[in-house]
Amino acid sequence: MELDDLPLAEFAFPGPLRDKLVAAILSGAKTSTTGLLIGYECANEPLPEVGQLSAVVDSAGRRVAVIELTEVRVIRLADVDLEHALAEGEGDESVAQWRAGHETFWHSPEMRAELGDPDFTVDANTLVVTERFRLVYVA
Repeated sequence: MELDDLPLAEFAFPGPLRDKLVAAILSGAKTSTTGLLIGYECANEPLPEVGQLSAVVDSAGRRVAVIELTEVRVIRLADVDLEHALAEGEGDESVAQWRAGHETFWHSPEMRAELGDPDFTVDANTLVVTERFRLVYVA
């Protein structure tokens, strides 16, 4: 398996949060993630597909693992369930706690800049892309 040939899986922005998420993937604690549908639209990127392999990158840009997508759904933020929130491996114990953390990230200056909207906010009807994955390889 050639890591350099795979598309990148980047979790959060480089820094402490990405390092935490990558460590959770490598430990097996993190097996799901959630992104904003509008993020894919703004970047003009296709949605991920089941079976897709991606190279997980750390904050230094190193390809440290390979994951395979096992499920992809587009749902309303209000429809994210506890099973998915727990599988994100970030220590949240409720959907409300999970959502609060994600809203903080999605409302951050970095995320708003990436989306090109300094006033961007999410609500219950915001469409999100939930992904489940399995760890295939650790570099």
